[in-house]
Amino acid sequence: MKKSIRFRVNGLERELEVSTRATLLDTVRDQLGLTAAKLGCEMQVCGACTLLVNGKPVSACSYLAVDAADAEILTTEGLASGDKLHPLQEAFMDCGALQCGYCTSGFLLTAKAMLDEMPKPTEEDIREYLAGNLCRCGCYGEIMQAVKRAAGL
Repeated sequence: MKKSIRFRVNGLERELEVSTRATLLDTVRDQLGLTAAKLGCEMQVCGACTLLVNGKPVSACSYLAVDAADAEILTTEGLASGDKLHPLQEAFMDCGALQCGYCTSGFLLTAKAMLDEMPKPTEEDIREYLAGNLCRCGCYGEIMQAVKRAAGL
C-alpha cells in the first residue's frame, strides 16, 4: 500500500509516494538520492543511518517514512551552506575524525543535535550523547576532539 506524504528535507518541501512499510532511510536514499546516511545494523544499534527529524536524531533504518509526514528532516547533505561546510564537518576533517566514512554521517548529525541542545557540553556529555554511534575504524579519540573543537572547547 502506498501513501502520499509531505515533509521538508534539508529545507526543501518534498511530496512523495511511499510504501507504508518503507523506512525513512530507504526513502531518503532511493527516492531523493541523499546517500550519506548508511544502512548498518538494521537494529538501531550502530548509528550509521541517523537522520534528524525535527532536530532530534532518529534511527532511520527503522523509522517509517510515513511517520515523518509534515516533519523537518536534515541529512548530512543539508549541513553545509552552499560551499561553506558546517563547523562540525570542518572539525571532522581537521581532526581526522573519519577513516572509511561509513559512520561519519551519523556522528555528524548526532553531534549537531547535541550541540543544538547543549552548546557547551562536557566530555562526559559528548560521550553519553554519541554512545549510540559506532565507528568500526576506531576513530573515537579523533571524533571526540572534533566535536569539542566544533563546540569551542
